[in-house]
Amino acid sequence: MAKRKPISPESPPAQPLAVIRPPLRVLVLYALGQLGWSLASFSVANLLIYFYMPPETGQPVFPTFIHQGAVLGVLTLIGILSAAGRAFDAFIDPIVANWSDRSNARMGKRRWFLAFGALPFALSSFLVFLPAGAGESAANYMWLALCLAVYYFFFAFYVIPYTALIAELGHTAADRMLISTLLSVTWALGFVVGNSAYALQSYFESAGMTPVAAFQTALLLVHGVALLFLLLPAIFLNEKRYARQRVSDHGLRHALVAVLGNQNFRQFLVSDLLYWLALTFIQLGIGFYTTLLLELDKSYAFVFSLVSFVASFFFYAPVNLLAAKIGKHRLILTAFLLFAVVFCTVSAIRIIPVPRLWLLYGLALAAAFPLAVFGIIPNALIGDAVEQEEQTSGRQLAGMFYGVRAFVMKVGISLANLLFPSLLLLGKSTENPAGVQATAVAAIVFCLAGWQVFRGVKTL
Repeated sequence: MAKRKPISPESPPAQPLAVIRPPLRVLVLYALGQLGWSLASFSVANLLIYFYMPPETGQPVFPTFIHQGAVLGVLTLIGILSAAGRAFDAFIDPIVANWSDRSNARMGKRRWFLAFGALPFALSSFLVFLPAGAGESAANYMWLALCLAVYYFFFAFYVIPYTALIAELGHTAADRMLISTLLSVTWALGFVVGNSAYALQSYFESAGMTPVAAFQTALLLVHGVALLFLLLPAIFLNEKRYARQRVSDHGLRHALVAVLGNQNFRQFLVSDLLYWLALTFIQLGIGFYTTLLLELDKSYAFVFSLVSFVASFFFYAPVNLLAAKIGKHRLILTAFLLFAVVFCTVSAIRIIPVPRLWLLYGLALAAAFPLAVFGIIPNALIGDAVEQEEQTSGRQLAGMFYGVRAFVMKVGISLANLLFPSLLLLGKSTENPAGVQATAVAAIVFCLAGWQVFRGVKTL
């Protein structure tokens, strides 16, 4: 906590400054860190399969670096490795959350993690896409496994303490909704800028670069920008002045039992798992849906992302108003159903007699509202749960609440990364897109199951 400087050597000892509600400029500074980690994580989350198991459009998008066929009948090497990386990440989350809750670093219990995690987070994310050698080889697979392990560790090291600040900087429910809205804006900006990698790749290819060099150059630019934004809250956020905190004395097991003892929160986590399964399918599938189902150039994957996320910005104010009027619960249920409709349309694209560009823009606009809802409401709900826990038990476990949510989120993403490439084995070519269509059908099932589970969730 910040200290007042003594007026003279004879003055009384320095007294701590009272924590105050952060002004908007401080919240914006904090939210820019979300833009940084959204960008830094985009490539591994959304481009890994695109690079290591690219779509077949008549000519290879990239050369082959690892084995492309089935393993153990229905799995793929990239699917196994991606899922294993996410599983490792999920295992690390509660550990980092507990470290962060128990930290008493002088520069700030959360800010210390941001400062030391930013550079290795951004760097390792880029190194994932620098294979050890040309052509298929075991060396490429081992290098990819190592880079992913380092990346996922530092992803958790930065992101878990960062998200814990939502509850600590948000002194009221209204504050937490505002913070969640700002984070949704910056996350969406990061997602849109990350999708520019497709367009940048096409641009650098037109300038004479090979597809691999063009793709890597695009990612180098993206991760350089990511690092700048990752460092902003680490350097400039006065955590001790604005964050309501106390050092936790709970061990990992005790903290986990306390958080998971909340039955309502557990049910929320199940619905959240299903949401992340569905969302990851659409993120992984954008490049495939654009090139194989809509039969457009890969650069239109960026157009889809740009339109959907820019359009979602216009729903941020209505989402906040509707949350106050009809409740966060109804908004989440509506968003699940709308996502299911989007995926139904994707699965049937080839038989819909509408111009392909119209379909692209229509799907992008239809996805905007549920993206806004899921971008804002869940973080605010968890912040409410953190405050409720503190009021009822006196325990301040913001890191662990968000850490457990992150654990579940990454389990969902892990399963999606395991299942998605396996479904592609059914067909991922222009002549046979059955596997790509199957991914959309699976996402419909996840959305409807998430809707059913969340119906039983009470206000957190």
